[in-house]
Amino acid sequence: MPLDIEHVHPRSRGGSDRVTNLVLACAPCNQAKGTARIEEFLSDRPARLEKVITQLRRPLQDVAAMNSTRLQLVETLAIQAVPVHTWSGGRTRWNKVAMGLPKSHTLDALATGVIDHERGDAIVRIPAQVLVVTSTGRGSYARTTPDRFGFPRLQRPRRKVHHGYATGDLVAAVVPRGKWVGRWVGRIAVRTSGQHRITTLTSRFDVSHRNVQLLQRADGYTYRFAGEIRLSEQHRPA
Repeated sequence: MPLDIEHVHPRSRGGSDRVTNLVLACAPCNQAKGTARIEEFLSDRPARLEKVITQLRRPLQDVAAMNSTRLQLVETLAIQAVPVHTWSGGRTRWNKVAMGLPKSHTLDALATGVIDHERGDAIVRIPAQVLVVTSTGRGSYARTTPDRFGFPRLQRPRRKVHHGYATGDLVAAVVPRGKWVGRWVGRIAVRTSGQHRITTLTSRFDVSHRNVQLLQRADGYTYRFAGEIRLSEQHRPA
């Protein structure tokens, strides 16, 4: 059944697009609620109304925990005589709006703090590329590989390093002949036989450990460069 995003407090009656004001609803329920408040729509179903309100409060708990942790961090650094400056998210948003910048994590970082627009302060250069770091984990603790029914199919070895390589290492493979002839760079999945599997951006194949060269040990993350969002000619990349 297709689901719609419904505003608990209708936008036509002052509601916002915050997470705490959004729920998933089926299309018939969404149409039946219309612009009514949730208290009006579920007035004859108090148990369901209480359940919805309880779910809406959960994101606020996460926000409260984050704010408490941030406040404690600032107070701890202040005790250590470390210079600390804090600004609100509203200040960052206002700086971006004043300079005509779109939404971006990079631009959020550049627009943080006090920028005196009346004095002529402005962000005129941004990075052309940004480093994207993705968490990949450090492997699995599972000792067996199950089949599609969940029953154990084969037992995995307890040793993670085989022929000098561990699953997740970044390697360069030079294949001398065959279908995959050439030089390839990707992540490796090791086997006890020495015929490791390498996964690149476009393909996946097996290669002998003798044709593999280590580039970087697996540290639980992947790294790549990505282009920053395009801006107008008013803001040129660095």
